Amino acid sequence: MNLPFDGAISRYFRKDAPRAVREAIEQADKDGILTRSYPYREEMKRKDYEDRLEALQIQLVKMQSDLKASGKRLVVVFEGRDAAGKGGTIGAVRMNLNPRVCTVVALSKPSDREASQWYFQRYVDWLPAAGEIALFDRSWYNRAMIEHVFGFCTPDQREHFFRQLPDFERMIVDEGIIFRKIWLEVGRAEQLKRFLDREQDPLKQWKLSPIDIDGLGKWDEYCAAIDETMERSHFDVAPWTVILSDDKRRARIAAIQTILSAMDYKGRDMDVIGTPDPAICGGPALRLGQP
Repeated sequence: MNLPFDGAISRYFRKDAPRAVREAIEQADKDGILTRSYPYREEMKRKDYEDRLEALQIQLVKMQSDLKASGKRLVVVFEGRDAAGKGGTIGAVRMNLNPRVCTVVALSKPSDREASQWYFQRYVDWLPAAGEIALFDRSWYNRAMIEHVFGFCTPDQREHFFRQLPDFERMIVDEGIIFRKIWLEVGRAEQLKRFLDREQDPLKQWKLSPIDIDGLGKWDEYCAAIDETMERSHFDVAPWTVILSDDKRRARIAAIQTILSAMDYKGRDMDVIGTPDPAICGGPALRLGQP
C-alpha cells in the first residue's frame, strides 16, 4: 500500500520520535491510555458511552428546537492540536441536528483577497443568524498558534491579533450570541498513534496534511504557543474549557455536556446532562496537570 507523504509519519516514528513516545505506542494495550498523567488507564466502555451519548443527543435536539423557536444564536469554537479529536467531537455534537440550523465552519487557507482583509473578517461572515448554531472546526486562533509556529504571520501581526481579540470576543457576547471555546488536549504519544493509524487506513488518509508532517517535530514550539495563547485569551467573558482527549469517548461526552450547560432551553434536564468530569474537563490549568 502506498503511504501518504512517502511514509513520513512511519519514518518519524522509527527514527525521530522521542524514545518514551515510541515505547508508549509499542507497549500500548488495545483500549489502554498512552498518556501516563491521564486520570484513567482505559477508554470508556463502548456500551456506557453509547448509553450516555443517546441521552445527550435527545437533549441536543431539544436545545436545537428551543434555539430555533426563540431565535437564540450559539457559537462553539473547537481548537486543539492536530488529531486531538475536533472533527469526531463535532460529528458527535451534530449527529442528529438539522444541518440547516447547525453549520460546521472549517475554513481553508485564505485566498489572496481574504489575506488582505481585516483578519477577523472572514470569520464574521460565518457567525450565526437567529435560530442557528455555528461550530468552528478551528477558528481565528490559527493566528495565535499554527501561523505563529510555522512562520505564516509576523510577530507584529500576531501581536495585533492579541490586541484586537478581547474586543472581538466581547462584541460576540455583547451581541447576545451564546459563545463557548473548547480546547481538546491530546498527549504526544496518542497524537502520533492517531497519525500512524491514519497513515495506514485508506479511509482516513485524507485527514493528513503537509502541516501534520511538518509539525511532527514541533511539539515544544506548539506547547509554548498554546501556553501563551491560553494565558492571553482566557477571558471572563469568553473563558476556555479544556478537555483532555486521549479518550475520545469521554472527551465527546464532556464537550456535549459543556455545550448543553451553556444555555437554558425548554426541556433541559440537568439530571440527564450531568456535570462534565472534572478529572478531564476544566480550565487552562488542566493542560499543565494542575487542578
